[in-house]
Amino acid sequence: MKMIFVDVSKCTGCRSCEINCAVAHSKSKTLFGALSEEPKSGRRLYVEAARDSKIPVLCRHCDEAPCINSCVSGCLYKDADSLVRRHKERCIGCWSCIMACPFGVISQDKARHIAVKCDRCHKLDTPACVSGCPTRALFMMEADDFAHEKRLKIAVSETTPV
Repeated sequence: MKMIFVDVSKCTGCRSCEINCAVAHSKSKTLFGALSEEPKSGRRLYVEAARDSKIPVLCRHCDEAPCINSCVSGCLYKDADSLVRRHKERCIGCWSCIMACPFGVISQDKARHIAVKCDRCHKLDTPACVSGCPTRALFMMEADDFAHEKRLKIAVSETTPV
């Protein structure tokens, strides 16, 4: 399964990923429409400052997802693609998933009193955060391929004369 990865060296902290996420989850699917909608469409990822860089933090769709295990209403589940999804009509607003998430990326939709999290834009070919990143700091790749590319970069940097 492809995952969303972050190249921290490319992230400028522009928050385009957050904006594209909110627009993709709005009723109108347009920036100007989303601004005037009620209830407001919230983002499902967060750009956070960490030391000298900015890092987009989003749901990792964990194999052993603590949010699913803590969900008392059965709202959260794994779909056929192994994505952690939600039956919003089952959410009772207990927020146990928020407390259980190790990444802090599940939030409250206070207007509808339900939990909100990344669904990896399952209806789109590419998640809105990835397609909206102007520096390509966010990208999709198989986990094994990502690890392989990291090893190659290290190998090249170790063998390159200074």
